[in-house]
Amino acid sequence: MNGAKVMGSDYDFNAALSEYVRMLEKRVRELEAERAELRRELRRYKMELDKLLSPPLIEAIVLSVLPDGRVVVKSSTGPNLVVRVMSDVDISKLLPGAHVAINQRGSAIVEVLPEHEDPFVKAMEVVERPKVSFEDIGGLKQQKQELYESVILPLIEPELFKELGVEPPKGVLLYGPPGCGKTLLAKAVAGMSKATFIRVVGSEFVQKYVGEGARIVREVFKLAKKRAPSIVFIDEIDAIAAKRLDVGTSGEREVQRTLMQLLAILDGFDSLENVRVIAATNRIDILDPAILRPGRFDRLLYVPPPNREARVEIFAIHTNRMKLSKDVDLEYLASITEGATGADIKAIVMEAGYSALRRRAREVSMNDFLYAVEKVMKKRKRPYIESTEVGHEEEIGYKESSSKETSVMHI
Repeated sequence: MNGAKVMGSDYDFNAALSEYVRMLEKRVRELEAERAELRRELRRYKMELDKLLSPPLIEAIVLSVLPDGRVVVKSSTGPNLVVRVMSDVDISKLLPGAHVAINQRGSAIVEVLPEHEDPFVKAMEVVERPKVSFEDIGGLKQQKQELYESVILPLIEPELFKELGVEPPKGVLLYGPPGCGKTLLAKAVAGMSKATFIRVVGSEFVQKYVGEGARIVREVFKLAKKRAPSIVFIDEIDAIAAKRLDVGTSGEREVQRTLMQLLAILDGFDSLENVRVIAATNRIDILDPAILRPGRFDRLLYVPPPNREARVEIFAIHTNRMKLSKDVDLEYLASITEGATGADIKAIVMEAGYSALRRRAREVSMNDFLYAVEKVMKKRKRPYIESTEVGHEEEIGYKESSSKETSVMHI
């Protein structure tokens, strides 16, 4: 019996010892895994610390490669530098125009940067197309037809022009009084065409530093060629295309240099194949003659104030979702709003809607529209209607039909 007890106690002791050893081995494995995790975290923090302590690299553009292997680059800080190349850099990629990173201390090329697009220029591309078509624009039948033939048709059916041997116009300039639909026509082209649409305001070409505006012009048309077929719309082009003068400030001379870059791109050595240009302005009288000549803007489309028929169409477009009372007569409203632009008519419709809301009415009545016509037409000065029509006809030689429908009458 005593021997059996001794053997049983020995077995229990060995089992407990084995369990204790397994527990220690498990604990050792856990500690080793924790140590490996701490080492990985330490390496990560060391890498982050090295990134914080490492000096920044300077972006530069390759100008040329010298016979001895050195490279001439234009640094983003300003000067041109002759630098050496690190041994691990592929020299075959060092082509003129390539973007590289150079060391701040030794000014050696350490890597070739991937080709990238200027984010400022890339943001000008219209991604979400406007839900506007020519049907949403009242009147302007001739302007819509010529704009379609000049811009949209050459991009969707270029074989027609090749078969006839006709070269499509490079650019179209829309001019006329403010609020008559120039930008709306461009929005309709953007919504109807499947081509890349790039929108830029003329003042965005005006930059602080010398040569920066010309660079942006080059980048815009470089993006347009890359995404061809494409359309470039320059709104308020008079911001950079005013007549050049002999005297002026340094800022004005920089604007003139930007204009000269635009003139060279519109009609220079490089072809703008599959790229169409639309520009808009309400001050064609101050534009430089060089930008108005054929070869740059082949078509000058005058966008006049709407006549009576067009005003009826515009009223119908802006009121198609409104709940109108039976006494609303759009023909009569068009007859008493001579001289009103499309923007004026939109303001009249909006003001009539607010008048109905103010009365807590369920529909918009004719009295609301009469109140809106009086408020908008009398309280808003529109001197541009008279001066623009006369001045542009004399400057361009574009003879507009002067009818009673387009005359200005103050109500």
